[in-house]
Amino acid sequence: MERDIYDEDHEAFRDVVKEFVKRYVTNEAIARWDAEGEIDRDTMKAAGESGLIGLSVPEEFGGAGMLQDYRFRAIVMEEVISAGSGSLAGAFGIQDDLAVPYLVHMGTQEQKEKWLPGMATGEVIGALAMTEPGAGSDLRGIKTTAKKVDGGYIVNGAKTFISSGKTADLVVTFVKTGEGNRPDAFSLLLIENGMDGFDHGKKLHKMGFHGHDTAELSFSDVFVPEENLISGREGMGFVQLMMNLPLERMSIGVAGAAAAQAALDWTLAYTKDREAFGERIADFQNTRFRLADMSASVEALWAYTDRVMRAYAGKKLSAEEAAKYKFWATEREWEVLDLGVQLHGGYGYITEYPIARAFLDARVHRIYGGTNEIMREIVGRDLAGKR
Repeated sequence: MERDIYDEDHEAFRDVVKEFVKRYVTNEAIARWDAEGEIDRDTMKAAGESGLIGLSVPEEFGGAGMLQDYRFRAIVMEEVISAGSGSLAGAFGIQDDLAVPYLVHMGTQEQKEKWLPGMATGEVIGALAMTEPGAGSDLRGIKTTAKKVDGGYIVNGAKTFISSGKTADLVVTFVKTGEGNRPDAFSLLLIENGMDGFDHGKKLHKMGFHGHDTAELSFSDVFVPEENLISGREGMGFVQLMMNLPLERMSIGVAGAAAAQAALDWTLAYTKDREAFGERIADFQNTRFRLADMSASVEALWAYTDRVMRAYAGKKLSAEEAAKYKFWATEREWEVLDLGVQLHGGYGYITEYPIARAFLDARVHRIYGGTNEIMREIVGRDLAGKR
């Protein structure tokens, strides 16, 4: 069934994205990113020049000003993932869905003026640091502290599993600025690359997303000036994280939908071309049944995705509804990719084939942004009326 969510402006933008993909998302580039473990800055700058990142950055700061229209971001993910690079799509997602929104929606005027222009052009790479070695989904258990001193804060602690953590110039960091674990005991600080005592640490070797860096971060008596406090208000960190949860969860689900569509397309092409026992793989009944399952799942996933994006555009997407979408979308993504790998046979296990890389990339979608078990708990509590 044809989707009806995109208009002429979106399709014109899709042409721009396709041209970028044709020039920059080549097999050679994907292999290089995987080998180096990160997306090179020239590619990020090229994406900025083409208008593929910084989409929600206001025009006055050099962005496209698409604050609530996530459809443009979805198009970027669809085209980049279909070209076989979940890593590049992931790098774009960290920039636009995790780092930029805190400045756009919650930053002071001075913070916006200082950082948003560079983030829109790809010259400044952003990251979000929440998870710690001893605190994942339960963020109230973090140990990283920011002690108030004259003119700013002294930060001590460590973060882990930070996407874009090795290459980031600016890290939106969740810290404790108060006692206990009340919501007002936490704040968000902008910690800059090069600050004394800030160490990007080592790259972590992951199952998937080999071309997108993930790192451990450490802070040892890092002085962070007071003007780097997000919104200029202490004790608002937990509330600020909650405000961005619908976008974060939605973005993971949309990436899952794009990956499921790509898996279906790759599998259709492969089974129509590959022969066994004198017949195309696609001509076997079992193959046709599995392809039918994949196609139905993808269509249902797009219908749900489009509804969620409309709700977000209308500022009606709650954290609970976003959690429901995130876990459902990523579970369907996993099922479709698993079938796609199976129908590729031995080639589905070879990482030169995009289906194998997408399968490895997809596994983390059910973990980060809040595990799917936590997402179900959030939805279940909401349904039961339990807070």
